[in-house]
Formats: sequence, structure tokens, C-alpha cells
Amino acid sequence: MKQLEDNLSLLKQFMTLMEQQFGPKCEIVLHDLTKPYDHTIIDIRNGHLTGRTVGDCGSNLGLEVIRGTIKDGDKFNYITHTRDGRILRSSSMYFRDDNGNMLGSLCVNYDITETVTFEKYLSDFNHYNMGEREPINEIFANNVSELVEYFLQEGQRDIGKPLDDMNRQDKLKLLDFLDKKGVFLITKAGERICDALSISKFTLYNYLDILRKQKQNDNSNGNGNSNGYEYEKKDED
Repeated sequence: MKQLEDNLSLLKQFMTLMEQQFGPKCEIVLHDLTKPYDHTIIDIRNGHLTGRTVGDCGSNLGLEVIRGTIKDGDKFNYITHTRDGRILRSSSMYFRDDNGNMLGSLCVNYDITETVTFEKYLSDFNHYNMGEREPINEIFANNVSELVEYFLQEGQRDIGKPLDDMNRQDKLKLLDFLDKKGVFLITKAGERICDALSISKFTLYNYLDILRKQKQNDNSNGNGNSNGYEYEKKDED
């Protein structure tokens, strides 16, 4: 580009596209930076956002780019504020000639004041902040069979073994996990668990009895949670 006028028609066409696409909350400003800085705006759309019109001056940021304080100058999605308190999401792009001399700039300022307010409202309403609050893993199943399957999977992850590789001690740990989760409050859950662990109902009840007696002993002795499961060897699978 040798002069801004070389592409002025195209730039204005692009400004019209932006104006029509994003509506009255989007200000688009074209600066001719070869002019005195107090009259750089040669086209502006939706100037009501900043109160500027054709013939007005550029901003402080543009002046720093021309001066060379800011190299390159292109900057995208930065936040600015107007004197009347509007919050703008802005981007600026600068044009130079073949020798690197500044020709002009195209700036976009989108008014996000209302959406920022709405964002705060939603944040206050939702209380959703992953950095501060861990989500609770609640499973919304269609039937209780799905819940039983979910807890079986979780139990395997907790123990670190698949069901087929579990020994008696592992199975006791799994049943303890399931019992704490309330799985045995589900009607016929025992049948699915017996099938998963390849044990009989008698063995299941025997294991549960062992676990619950162990907990009673721990509580009465003040031991809290035990490190293992001691049990009598009874007739079982």
C-alpha cells in the first residue's frame, strides 16, 4: 500500500460489513494518520459509542504508535472504558506504506457493558467457579441398575483392579465401598453384585456381616477405620 486512498473504497466496504453484521453496539473507526493528529478520523460508524465524528482526533494509543513508543501497534481484544462508563472490547490495526511509514489505522470498539453486567448477574446466580468450588459428582441415572453399575465401576477404580482380578480381600474392600455408598439399599442390588463378584448370596451376606462387625469393633475400641479386614473363615464360595 502506497497511500491510504489506494484501498479506501475497500476499507469503507469492510466497515459497512462490520456495521451491518454487529449492529449499533460496534463502533468502527478509520484514521488517516498522514493528517494532523487532531483531525485523523476520516470515517466512523456508530460514533455515538465514544461521541466522536469525522474530523475528530485519534486516541492516546495511536499517538504512541506514531511516535514509536509502541512497536507494531496492532492490538486485539483489549478492554477500554469511555468517559461515560461504557466498557469496550477493542482491536486496532495499523497500515504502513512500502517504506514502513504510517498511513492509517482501523479500530473496532464493541460495547460490552450490558453483557459484562449480565455476566456478573449469571456468575452471582450460578455460583459456578471451578477454581473455587469442586463439582459434586452426582449421577442422574434413568434407573437404579445404572447406579449399581456406576458404583461397581467406581469401586474398581478405587481399588485399582478389575473385578476378575480381585481376591477375597479386594472383594471385601469393594463391598465396604459399595456399602458406604448405600448401594445395598437398592432392591435386588445384591443379585447384580453377586454376579459381578462371582459369589453366592450366602457369601455376600457373610462378607457384609464381617465388615459390619469389624466396624462395630473399631468403633467400640476407638480405632476408627482399620487398615485391613480380619474375618473368620466360614463356609463360602
